[in-house]
Amino acid sequence: MARCGGFVEKAKPYVAMISLQFGYAGMNVLTKVSLNQGMSHYVLVVYRHAFATLSIAPFALVLERKVRPKMTWSVFWQIFVLALLGPVIDQNFYYAGLKFTGPTFACAMSNILPAMTFVMAVIFRMEKLDMKKVRCQAKVAGTAVTVAGAMLMTLYKGPLMELAWTRHAPAGAAEAPAAAAADSARDWFLGSLFVIIATLAWASLFILQTHTIKQYSAQLSLTTLICFVGTLQAVVVTFVMERRPSVWTIGFDMNLLAAAYAGIVTSSIAYYVQGLVIQKTGPVFASAFSPLMMIIVAAMGSFILAEKIYLGGVLGAVLIVVGLYSVLWGKHKETQEKEAEAKMALPMASKGDGSSSGGEAAVVPDTEEIAGVGDDVARNKANGVRSSSDVRGASAASAV
Repeated sequence: MARCGGFVEKAKPYVAMISLQFGYAGMNVLTKVSLNQGMSHYVLVVYRHAFATLSIAPFALVLERKVRPKMTWSVFWQIFVLALLGPVIDQNFYYAGLKFTGPTFACAMSNILPAMTFVMAVIFRMEKLDMKKVRCQAKVAGTAVTVAGAMLMTLYKGPLMELAWTRHAPAGAAEAPAAAAADSARDWFLGSLFVIIATLAWASLFILQTHTIKQYSAQLSLTTLICFVGTLQAVVVTFVMERRPSVWTIGFDMNLLAAAYAGIVTSSIAYYVQGLVIQKTGPVFASAFSPLMMIIVAAMGSFILAEKIYLGGVLGAVLIVVGLYSVLWGKHKETQEKEAEAKMALPMASKGDGSSSGGEAAVVPDTEEIAGVGDDVARNKANGVRSSSDVRGASAASAV
């Protein structure tokens, strides 16, 4: 029984992360269906974050009522910018890119997030780069490979990949007029560009949140405020971009399901579960599962949406995943080095205590890296925000 209990305990993080990937994949497919049925992505962003705010707020009010820091104007403006980067810019551009391409493509492209965050962390001197160390070489190489994969997916569409269950499509379905082909190529490029812009906005959010979380450490409250302010900003953006009052109409249909699912399941529930996993196993473990979502989405998209998968997207996705794991490996080695340094410092501190009478114990240096705060949901998450305002690969960001 003891062995069985130990196995179950060890299996819990794996089961949780695999379940989360299915949850994330469902969000992408449901969102694509909703967008295909004509729902405005501006309105979808509003409803999604309204649901997320209502879902997280009660927990923030109860669990953090005694530890919530005082709100200052500096923190408020940082929250305002975070809401603009996450719920507004990131989500609107991601949904627009999802509409122009497809869930599989958008998920694959989102895996460039760790590399993009790493580059920005280096630019803002939040990440030290020593090219003499193998781990830094792995991060740089992984970033280069990831960028190459994103460029390949954007610039090269390639022939249509025939899957076993799509080979018997109608004869005329594979042939399209020249004008339609040109429109498809333009949509492919625009969709790629929109997803890249969305990922850039999300990486920028991590960089800013690194600073904000130090001043406002109540993660649930911070997530709730970002979702709430983002909802208000999204309402303003929607009024500017959508002049038809009818776009706000929503009933008990796929549109409501997509908004509620994204806001409650992939924001609130995923925030909590992923936070527990990251707390127990670390951000690198959680990030390693993000490519699984892409595979699940590809299977669900081809079956449910009859999504077309092209050679350029497959080749680019392979490069992005290879680059992602190279960055994750570099981060893992960096974490191991910091833990080893901390362990070496502990005996020195104990020795200092024993040899001196009344002397103060040596202080063990903090081994957390500032750039690491961009974790997906728990360590920043203290990433709490990524799950709450978006969920497509947020876990990937924790790796940087």
